[in-house]
Amino acid sequence: MEIQIAVAKTNKFSSDESGDTLEVIERPMGGVSVVLADAKSSGRSAKAVSSMVVHQVIGLIAEGVRDGAAARAASDFLYTQRSGETSAYLSILSADLQTGTIVITRNNPTPVYIARWDRIDKISGECSEIGTSRDIKPAVSEIPLEPETTIVLYTDGVENAGKQYSQELNFPLMLESLLEDTLITSQEIADFLLLKAIQTDHNRPSDDMSVIVLRTLSHGNDQIRRMTVRLPVTQHPAP
Repeated sequence: MEIQIAVAKTNKFSSDESGDTLEVIERPMGGVSVVLADAKSSGRSAKAVSSMVVHQVIGLIAEGVRDGAAARAASDFLYTQRSGETSAYLSILSADLQTGTIVITRNNPTPVYIARWDRIDKISGECSEIGTSRDIKPAVSEIPLEPETTIVLYTDGVENAGKQYSQELNFPLMLESLLEDTLITSQEIADFLLLKAIQTDHNRPSDDMSVIVLRTLSHGNDQIRRMTVRLPVTQHPAP
């Protein structure tokens, strides 16, 4: 079995820096986690907050702390550092080889979609953003780690795309259509969903946007870990 993770993200229109921060970390007892924080604004100040939260979480996971406890600790840390005046959404998506499960930890109201067994399930429901008070608990869901599973997680910039134009994206329908292609890659799924969100916002994203796709596939037994990162950079002329 092979675990694939793909990410696609973009800034809010006219913003030079994204308030979304994302990191991938190998788990100390086997597996991999993706940590995504979405600060409640955009730009440099939001980036500072989301980076602080993500680094706190990945440090705890690296020490063997379980995802839910890491999320609670990060919330307490943000509350202490910013006196409860700053909040953020936090999502942790883990393929945990120690427990043989996929763990979805949410302090983020946007839904998560899980495709397996020719059906698509939705995880949603209220959950509190972090940093507003002490002892904020995340919503934690756990499913078996087994082949042919696809999970899609994204930030509220993607969820709200097009709403100002009275348009909304149908994520289950798009995901179902994409998965009809058995050769489609995780990156192609993430890229397509992000592009649709950008287009629905008339190519001017009204918020920072991030999409994460985690897939477990039957093939891939060569024991080689791979990661590819593509970061577009706009070079400004020297003064």
